Amino acid sequence: MKIALIGYGKMGKTIEAIALERGHDIVAKVNSNLPVNAADLSFADVAIEFSRPELAPMHIRHCADIGLPVVVGTTAWLDELTYLEDYVKNNNGTMLYSSNFSIGVNIFFEINKHLAKLMTGRIDYKAGITEIHHLQKLDAPSGTAITLANGILENNPDYLSWVLGEGKSPHTNDNQLGVTSLREPDVPGTHTITYASEVDTITISHEAHNRQGFALGAVVAAEWVFGKKGVYTMSNVLNLQ
Repeated sequence: MKIALIGYGKMGKTIEAIALERGHDIVAKVNSNLPVNAADLSFADVAIEFSRPELAPMHIRHCADIGLPVVVGTTAWLDELTYLEDYVKNNNGTMLYSSNFSIGVNIFFEINKHLAKLMTGRIDYKAGITEIHHLQKLDAPSGTAITLANGILENNPDYLSWVLGEGKSPHTNDNQLGVTSLREPDVPGTHTITYASEVDTITISHEAHNRQGFALGAVVAAEWVFGKKGVYTMSNVLNLQ
């Protein structure tokens, strides 16, 4: 498979190494010196996009316009997700988006939903999310934390919204879910869900050890989406729905 990398930072370089190990070719590298509309993507079978939030929507539209399937890992642009999903579909394109491509994290998403259902009505427990990332992480909360928060809101009617605390736990009302974002050196990504009561605390957590899991998942997603049309997520890739 011939892959175009849109975004060639640390993640792009890790994806490149794994793609080459799996027998694929890298035929284009889009970065700040070569914008997407100046790159020759005609030889690519699929693009993998890890760039910046302000660039991702334009990259997605460009791929849809030229008929190139795109796997998107950039976060913090989800206010445009519905519009871009419609844009891709209307142009008979292909997009696979995930807030996190780690296979372990996507299993963690499903565990989170199931636990949220089990905790419905148990008002003696208060739910909370903590996410910790490296100092270079641009968005807060992380896209993964937002997916986890939405997973709780969609499966536990005791919670109606979530609120963010950067560097400390936020103040929450009864129906609010607190999301705490911390930034520390050299942390690839740790996400923890807690349900705390006066007598005990239930905790589930996912800790990434490096970028390899994210990059491998993105390449696996590209392999899966090749030849397909439509809009997909990692749940489709891993058959979790």
